[in-house]
Amino acid sequence: MTIVDQPSLFVSHGAPDLVLQETEAHRFLKQWGQSANPPKAILIISAHFETEQPTLSLGDAPDMIYDFGGFDPKLQTLVYSAPGSDSLAYRAGELLGQAGFHPAYEMRGFDHGTWVPLMLLYPDANIPVVQLSVQPNENPEHHFRMGQALQPLRKEGVLIIGSGSFTHNLSAVFGRNGLADRKASAPLWVTEFADWMDKRLTGGEINDLLSYRTMAPHAKENHPTDEHLLPLYVAMGAAGDDMAGERVHRSHEFGALMMDAYAFGNSSAAQVQAKST
Repeated sequence: MTIVDQPSLFVSHGAPDLVLQETEAHRFLKQWGQSANPPKAILIISAHFETEQPTLSLGDAPDMIYDFGGFDPKLQTLVYSAPGSDSLAYRAGELLGQAGFHPAYEMRGFDHGTWVPLMLLYPDANIPVVQLSVQPNENPEHHFRMGQALQPLRKEGVLIIGSGSFTHNLSAVFGRNGLADRKASAPLWVTEFADWMDKRLTGGEINDLLSYRTMAPHAKENHPTDEHLLPLYVAMGAAGDDMAGERVHRSHEFGALMMDAYAFGNSSAAQVQAKST
């Protein structure tokens, strides 16, 4: 297998039923996976894998984790059968250790922050996958440095994916009357935040982005907690010197849930042929 340099990627994985709904984000993920050069392996940073220290998943055949409720029962029957890769887990741990982190390892199945986007990106489930946790008690800079440490993996053919949500206010998504209309318009407090982030991501303005919580408009409303944005910083750090991102998708669901996706790295323009605005 020819090893191709990979970009790093941030995707918004949305609600678990994204795999069943023909939305703009659903179509984007399917198209991106079909048009990009396939990676040798995938390291995915899931917002639903939270630990005190960077932790990597082990296991040749990871189980499924159905970490949600209230959606179509069919979701509980879906299986993403991609293999794990202990060798990739230990290689990523080695890089993190060299950068001063103290990585840990655990046997872990695929949570929906992992299997939802990967079922659409790589439905054949034939590419090895390792999960890396976020540390919700640490700040964006911590996660950016994690990404910097992992940068060499891209030249080894590993696609680094941060899987979270560009905006993530579940109180707005699940209102008094239950789940909001999937096609509801995005309110101004959501679009103003997304526009601020986009300008700085495409401009590579890392200092502003690291301080998003105090600088971005409506930051606390869009992210009452950080964990769904932290994977973005890992993907951005993994880009190395080429920190300017390329927005490869923008849409929204349930009004307040932005589904934006970004590619980073020198090879992103060549890799990402599927674009949506």
